Amino acid sequence: MKAIDNKQLILALEELEKEKGIKKEYVLESIETALVTAYKRNFDSLENVKVDIDHNTGATHVYAIKEVMEHANDDALEISLEDAHKINKSLQIGDSVEVEIVPKDFGRIAAQTAKQVIIQKLRELEREIIFNEFNDRKGEIVSGIIQKADHNIVVMDLGKLEGVMPHKEQIPTEQYHVNDKIKGYVLDVEKGAKGAPQVIVSRSHPDFVRKLLEFEIPEIYEGVIEIKSVSRDPGHRSKVAVYSPDPNIDPVGSCVGQKGVRIQNVINELHGEKIDVIEWNEDPSIYIASALLPAEIMAVDIKEDEKFAQVIVPDNQLSLAIGKSGQNARLAAKLTNWKIDIKSETQFREMLEKAQQENNETEEQTKEETQEAEQAEQTEQTEENA
Repeated sequence: MKAIDNKQLILALEELEKEKGIKKEYVLESIETALVTAYKRNFDSLENVKVDIDHNTGATHVYAIKEVMEHANDDALEISLEDAHKINKSLQIGDSVEVEIVPKDFGRIAAQTAKQVIIQKLRELEREIIFNEFNDRKGEIVSGIIQKADHNIVVMDLGKLEGVMPHKEQIPTEQYHVNDKIKGYVLDVEKGAKGAPQVIVSRSHPDFVRKLLEFEIPEIYEGVIEIKSVSRDPGHRSKVAVYSPDPNIDPVGSCVGQKGVRIQNVINELHGEKIDVIEWNEDPSIYIASALLPAEIMAVDIKEDEKFAQVIVPDNQLSLAIGKSGQNARLAAKLTNWKIDIKSETQFREMLEKAQQENNETEEQTKEETQEAEQAEQTEQTEENA
């Protein structure tokens, strides 16, 4: 194979292994496989071919694998017993033998094939490195330039690869434009077409708000304040429950900041989405009352086994507690993971009065049934005595 610099190939692969971590043996095996395909393609061969590359010297040999026959009928696949004995006298009919062949101009083909395989392996390695890098960044925030934006998908340039934001991960109230720089939450990393890694990005996920707060508020990042839960109606409102085991720290005040500066930075990133920060409490009645802010709460009656809470509010606070299209109540339920039923003071009193009335009617009915039973028993006793 005069056209291929065998020693140079081995040296190059050893250097590649040192710099990129691609095993020399792995690349050589791939080259051998590719050379078999190249041989059959270039020489229209039906032969069973094997290619061997010496892993130390790079010497390349091509063998046709033939079956030993008494008389060869197909020179491409068979060899006569007489010719086989010239290679190895112990061979018998039915054995397979490797016959070295020297294809014309195969050195040039081998060199091109080796180059293509090495380039391919380098690409695969680069993709794998990028995939692992971003796979380790799941749950983090990334920034990118919008390359494409339509109603169904937004494609971002993240530098080394593309980020894709499907329609369901977009904020409904936002408009996306090409060349805009935006942030997103790394939801997942997938291997797309031809093995190229692709990052799935979200701006509507509740954890996007969680990570923005972590970025803006050092106490959260340092673990002094913990975000217990986040519920979200993307583009409209979020509720965040925070807690600090240190009694000297006001978790809500620390998150909001002086004159609301800290929370405003997050609101600006979300283009005006309102954020309610409330203090988490292990007492579910207190926690649920806080979750329904800004409404005033009169009472919370909980059923632990059902995780159900009956909430009573002043009449003038009912619409505020429920919220537009039920938003406030829905977000509070998601935040606390409790079923919440909200009633005004008047509704609750009417409910109690109705329940009392039904109870009185039941008692009255039971009393009448008891009297009737007693009368029937007395009548029956009288008849027996008579």
